[in-house]
Amino acid sequence: MASTLTNLLYHIVFTTRKKQDFIIPELSMELYPYIGGIIREEKGKLLKIGGTLNHVHILAKFPASVSVSEMMRCIKGSSSKWTNENSKSTQHFLWQRGYGAFSVSESAVENVISYIGNQEEHHKKVTFEDEFLLLLQKHKISYNEKNIWD
Repeated sequence: MASTLTNLLYHIVFTTRKKQDFIIPELSMELYPYIGGIIREEKGKLLKIGGTLNHVHILAKFPASVSVSEMMRCIKGSSSKWTNENSKSTQHFLWQRGYGAFSVSESAVENVISYIGNQEEHHKKVTFEDEFLLLLQKHKISYNEKNIWD
């Protein structure tokens, strides 16, 4: 083929260090668009972002030239620096070291968008830990529960 044609959709989930409740609504209103800007800067496209006080869900399309790990390094590095410079909190902000990244088929995009948009309601019934473990199981990702959390 003369060109590379891809549709690389990812549902990415990551949490604050020690799952601290840091992402208050006032912060998320600025942080989420900032993260969207990082994704665009790396030639990706943000389809949906949401979360709760202690974690973020992203649905995005990445170009073939940018790996998930590269994108996450940019997102986490830039957004933690931005948060520490712009947050009114006196606490130092950090993300947990790892993340979960799950491939999404085009036919599931609307369901994932809805899922991310309903995070607050979802977490009235399900803890973040249970949610994340269910995502790992659904996507058949093996893990060691002793090493999964900071």
